[in-house]
Amino acid sequence: MRTKLLTAVLALLAGVAVTMPVTLPARAAAPDATVVPIQVTGPAASRFNLVVMGDGYTAAELPKFREQLDKHLNILWSIEPFKSYRNYVNVYAVEIASPESGVDCDPGLTDPKRDTPLQMGFWGGCNPGSVQRLLTVSQAAATQYADLVPGTTSANRQILAIGNSDTYGGAGGTYATASGGNALSALITPHELGHSLGGLQDEYDYYARGERGAPYVGPEPSSIHHTLLTEQQMLEQHKKWWRWLGEKSESGGTIGRYEGGMYAGSGVWRPSAHSMMKALGYYFDQPSRERMTQRLSAKANLFQDSTPAGPVAADQVVWLQTLHPVDHELDVTWSLDGTTLSTANARSIDLSTLDLAPGQHTLSATIVDPTDFIRDPAVRPTAIRLWTIDSSAIAPPPTTPTFTGSTSTEHPVSADEVVYAETAQSAGAITWKVDGRIVDNPGNDRDLDLAPLQLTGRHTLTAQAGSETLSWDVDGV
Repeated sequence: MRTKLLTAVLALLAGVAVTMPVTLPARAAAPDATVVPIQVTGPAASRFNLVVMGDGYTAAELPKFREQLDKHLNILWSIEPFKSYRNYVNVYAVEIASPESGVDCDPGLTDPKRDTPLQMGFWGGCNPGSVQRLLTVSQAAATQYADLVPGTTSANRQILAIGNSDTYGGAGGTYATASGGNALSALITPHELGHSLGGLQDEYDYYARGERGAPYVGPEPSSIHHTLLTEQQMLEQHKKWWRWLGEKSESGGTIGRYEGGMYAGSGVWRPSAHSMMKALGYYFDQPSRERMTQRLSAKANLFQDSTPAGPVAADQVVWLQTLHPVDHELDVTWSLDGTTLSTANARSIDLSTLDLAPGQHTLSATIVDPTDFIRDPAVRPTAIRLWTIDSSAIAPPPTTPTFTGSTSTEHPVSADEVVYAETAQSAGAITWKVDGRIVDNPGNDRDLDLAPLQLTGRHTLTAQAGSETLSWDVDGV
């Protein structure tokens, strides 16, 4: 018999952020679970891993969980920055057959508690002092099941728990939750990830629906998207969303200063009239999208692989592999002893071509994400790696070109997508062809941006390295 104490710091869908101690009843031993890879773009240890688990789905209802998860993901991939950074993300489903169907106190406090593995429940875990739509989860149980996914840790994953319910609800704290079957469920998930992954706050100007919240009383909010400052003060002091002021908002209207937020009806201001953190169905506005891009990138490694840092030979080919956004290439800059080399964004450099002076030298590679989603240089995703060129070191033997990863070949790619292919270490250049004709792709030959080709209709794209060939259907329709 066990009694667990759950302390969850939760941001509500339409309520106040609370710190709520919830005493969970004793349950039977945790049921077995099955980890199902839904999307794997690379090693879990170097990717952002979204671990999704269902609660309250019996063995007979697991197909229902899979169907609902599919709907949630389809919406997620249509929303920035998840759309452009889909290649950064692995998705794993943790399927757990629940002894009972449903979740606790659904929809009311007098409704029964269910024997479920994650102990999910509305009303903040059946707390009469809470609100119905607060859907909590046992963090201990969620962590236990997430740890079944090899290579994932709290540093590189985000847990999302989906409850078997048609009632509107969810929460965003350390872990995100959402009900699985409500008509708005798939829109709840990105909002709650805004809380859990992005640390974003609610922009509601009310606590109870239909009742405007009391005026804000307090100091300048720590939230990146709430302020007491005027637009002029933001510009003069270079604070909050000053870089985005006047821009057409991704969620409609113009980025400016709109009163209401953090459940207060007045006295505090947010960046846009509408955004996902205020109303479901809108996109993240630019300040929130910038934060989400930063946080998503921080849970993955820009350096996916490289020549091991340390000594390298003066005649060696030093190489690296980066992550691959769907809509643009990452920038790679090589420097020798602090001087930038002209390498045209290449992913490898042949040191034998540099005419090095005797002695040791320092080689560095810097990866920078040039995305337009980020304007603050302090949070722009950047990574650096160093090597020491040593004339006494011996270069490793060349390797046979072999593809080790690529944009999925199982479905068509769009005509404005950046398609990528990777080979073992630096072995050989990649030749790209469209309908059998070579496409010029200097510099970074691991990524091919299809947009400049202005393809319409349907085409065949191939990448060749040595004797190996990859093929994609391009859908320009």
